[in-house]
Amino acid sequence: MADQHTQPAKLYRMMMPDHTCPYGLKSKDLLERQGYEVEDHPLTTRDETDAFKDKHDVETTPQTFIGGDRIGGYDDLRIYFGLDKPKDQQSDTSYQPVIAIFAVAFLMALGLSWFAFDSILTVQAFQWFVSISMCFLAVQKLQDIESFSTMFLNYDLLAKRWVPYGKVYPFGEAFAGIAMTAGALLWLAAPVAIVIGGIGAVSVIKAVYIDKRELKCACVGGSSNVPLGFVSLTENLMMLGMGLWMLVRLLG
Repeated sequence: MADQHTQPAKLYRMMMPDHTCPYGLKSKDLLERQGYEVEDHPLTTRDETDAFKDKHDVETTPQTFIGGDRIGGYDDLRIYFGLDKPKDQQSDTSYQPVIAIFAVAFLMALGLSWFAFDSILTVQAFQWFVSISMCFLAVQKLQDIESFSTMFLNYDLLAKRWVPYGKVYPFGEAFAGIAMTAGALLWLAAPVAIVIGGIGAVSVIKAVYIDKRELKCACVGGSSNVPLGFVSLTENLMMLGMGLWMLVRLLG
């Protein structure tokens, strides 16, 4: 890596009246945070931008030059500074959506418990964590239900026999999650959670652990890059367990 204290950084980025390139702004911010004084060269017209691309034989902007060497765009900058792995070593798999969902659901559950009981260490907090997580996961699926249902057909045993179930599932998950959060209609929400959670868990176990298939998980939506396995199995076991718990409470 070049010496950030002695080498200049020149940034060429689009900054037109009707469009400011967001990656140009991100590149400028990254360079400054790395300690560079940035020589900012805004490309303010389409002709100027096209001329720059032709001159340097590049297809996109922004472009950063450090010490006279072209580094590239924003992604290339992150690799240059060691913030990301080289592109040939990067994986498409990302657990970030799953982590965000469960982390926010957990904190919301603790907040609700504190509000209701002046304590975060309650059984109700755990129940809210599960039910809120179900709601968030359902929202992920409902954003593009067509894409979700297509991916779901790869492994769900009931969806393979009755295709519309792929579009019913996220509504069932949302309903059960909302009802359990509210503590209402549990006589219906509990069986729904048990059925869809149980079928889902068996489907994942068969696809991943018995048939050894390598599939993408539809648990966080149809555009998911999460491998089918632990995350989806956890989601379904949470629903199954929550449904059984609620049913026991009702019958008790």
